Amino acid sequence: MKVLAVLLLAATALLLIGCGEESKSDKSEISSLPKPTNEVTKLGEIPSFIGEGLTNEEKAELKEQILPAGVGDVKTAEEKFKALMEDAKAGNPAAQNGLGVMYYTGEAVSKSPSGQLLDNDPEVAAGWFFRAAEQGYADAQFNLGLMYANGEGIPQDMAQAAELFKKAAEQGHVDAQNNLGAMYFTGDGVARDEKKAIEWFEKAAAQGNEDARANLDAIKASGK
Repeated sequence: MKVLAVLLLAATALLLIGCGEESKSDKSEISSLPKPTNEVTKLGEIPSFIGEGLTNEEKAELKEQILPAGVGDVKTAEEKFKALMEDAKAGNPAAQNGLGVMYYTGEAVSKSPSGQLLDNDPEVAAGWFFRAAEQGYADAQFNLGLMYANGEGIPQDMAQAAELFKKAAEQGHVDAQNNLGAMYFTGDGVARDEKKAIEWFEKAAAQGNEDARANLDAIKASGK
């Protein structure tokens, strides 16, 4: 399951579109990732910061991508959470990634130390994505890569983001391929290499990724 594809090409420059405020920090230690907690769940819509600037149609499309059928039913969400938690604790990477998505989108709701309900919990989401990514689960590698790229839940680390995108891209993850191409094009997290950028854009475009096709068209139009 994809959280959000974040790389787009504007003119001849690639931009990272983050879901939250960027933060400058040293590379985080794996041991510092938060431990998942077993909080109750409730109905969750797409948080406003994710849908900001999108049309109603775009919001509906994004919601369909990241929130599964039945999200409008609190009971269904609770049942889904319990089932995912059971499988996640047993080590199922798909369930671990699914829990990460629930915490990231706000479908699973956490509490602050003071007991206040949080709209979403990127720290716990990152923890679950990490556990699934450790097992080589491509969607989780992509999602955790986004967290590192945007500095959400964990300190921003473009090198870690690129490494995770590469692992997912090598498994055929189309959005990771496009994102990795963008990072090679800009030199964010990796040494700038336009040839590698084009190679990854071509791989993603071959799978029908429209952003990758737009990136290739823009590079071609710029005379590169």
